[in-house]
Amino acid sequence: MRSRPRPYLARAPDSQAVVRVPEPAPRSPGDLVHPPMPTPHEAEKQHTGPEEADQPPSMSSHEVAPPAAASRNPCCLCWCCCCSCSWNEERRRAWRASRESKLQPLPSCEACTTPSPEEVRSWAQSFDKLMHSAAGRTVFREFLRTEYSEENMLFWLACEELKAEANQHVVDEKARLIYEDYVSILSPKEVSLDSRVREGINKKMQEPSAHTFDDAQLQIYTLMHRDSYPRFLSSPTYRALLLRGGSQSSNEA
Repeated sequence: MRSRPRPYLARAPDSQAVVRVPEPAPRSPGDLVHPPMPTPHEAEKQHTGPEEADQPPSMSSHEVAPPAAASRNPCCLCWCCCCSCSWNEERRRAWRASRESKLQPLPSCEACTTPSPEEVRSWAQSFDKLMHSAAGRTVFREFLRTEYSEENMLFWLACEELKAEANQHVVDEKARLIYEDYVSILSPKEVSLDSRVREGINKKMQEPSAHTFDDAQLQIYTLMHRDSYPRFLSSPTYRALLLRGGSQSSNEA
């Protein structure tokens, strides 16, 4: 059994009497477990989370915040038109309305100017003769639509329209639209181009010109010539035109 400590005895300075110092009252077990109640100010500090503690202190009323850095406007350098400023949106909206009015869905071949039998037969002689004929491009575009590759002809026509433009401001806008519609990997009408041609276009788009897409246009032209053109000559659409031209010739005779 643990013995209680003996009381401390002290002598008074003025007398030789021994003065007994009262022993402190023993603490209860509850006093040893529970800490003292914190003040409201201390409680507020204790409930402050680690994220709030790491934040810088708020400035007083006499302190002035430093000026915010000016945000960079990407419109001047963003040739892919990814920025969403109102000025750029208005330009894009105007040009999209102009493009949509020019690229309406093609009418049926019967509604177009009927090509002569000689012109229809000349389409089988070379792909160049087909592409130099307005009626031939219309019929070939209808065929490409059935093969879900109409974007090749649309891209080729857009490049031809770009090369005929002399106004530099219009060239810049049309080049941006062509890139968005047919070169960007995010476009549903993306044409098939190799990495070399794409890299060249990305460099030229820093300063667009009327000949920015010449290499890409040639590659798509070659693709249509080697891949789609042979199937077009053996398609029911072209054969029907040949038969129609033959019947017209026999009737005239």
